[in-house]
Amino acid sequence: MSGWIGKKIRLERIMDRKTKRTLIVPMDHGITVGPVKGLEDLGHTVDMVAEGGANAVLGHVGLPIYGHRGYGKDIGLIIHINASNILSTEKNNKVLVNTVEEAMKIGADAVSIHINIGGKDDSKMLEILGLVSRKCREWGMPLLAMMYPRGENITDDTDVNNVKMVARVGAELGVDLIKTNWTGDIDSFKEVVKGCPAPVIIAGGSEKSVLDVLTMTKEAIAAGAAGVAYGRNIFGAKDPIKMTRTISLILHQNFEVKEAIKTTGLEIK
Repeated sequence: MSGWIGKKIRLERIMDRKTKRTLIVPMDHGITVGPVKGLEDLGHTVDMVAEGGANAVLGHVGLPIYGHRGYGKDIGLIIHINASNILSTEKNNKVLVNTVEEAMKIGADAVSIHINIGGKDDSKMLEILGLVSRKCREWGMPLLAMMYPRGENITDDTDVNNVKMVARVGAELGVDLIKTNWTGDIDSFKEVVKGCPAPVIIAGGSEKSVLDVLTMTKEAIAAGAAGVAYGRNIFGAKDPIKMTRTISLILHQNFEVKEAIKTTGLEIK
């Protein structure tokens, strides 16, 4: 019972109580691809997305160390605990680099793990997911899993059959919040949501136009998604504060895309 209460309390720090949706800004890219545009100064970037109304930021231990905030608006903290690097010959193989207990020590409201299914290393990652899930239940720590169809057996990582499969795997192993790929349209993503007992949020993926990101957000909510997790499409934006605020209006106040743009004054070119 105490673990369930702990999870409930912490989930309210990373999700909106009223809408039951969340806007998460992942900043774990530094380990995978290095200091990309927008993440040179973690503290400043966290300030901007918090000001824009993001519910949580996500990253490795460097995020609270270098992005610690003793002022301004509150924002949830999700610590990512596995990783790989693009220089590796096995870049899809995500290995543990931290623990649930350590995440708790540094003030995390949730932990995050990345699992790729469809390659030769997925059995190892599934074993890790099971271990982390058990630890999260033991400590009452919410678990977000980035569940992706990725590897030698995958030819299309947005195919609805692949996406709904990996989302369900995460839910079956006790994940509290699933992050996965957008399948491209409302009807197909409804299948993903219907087949997954856990709330599902969509990943932003590669950099897109502002209008494409906002439209994808609106369509994802219409399909039943519980939110979005956008990294480069927010912290790499021309104006991260306005971009975050515009997405938040669509997500939490059900604004239409044009209405949200007009309200925040976001430039779409």
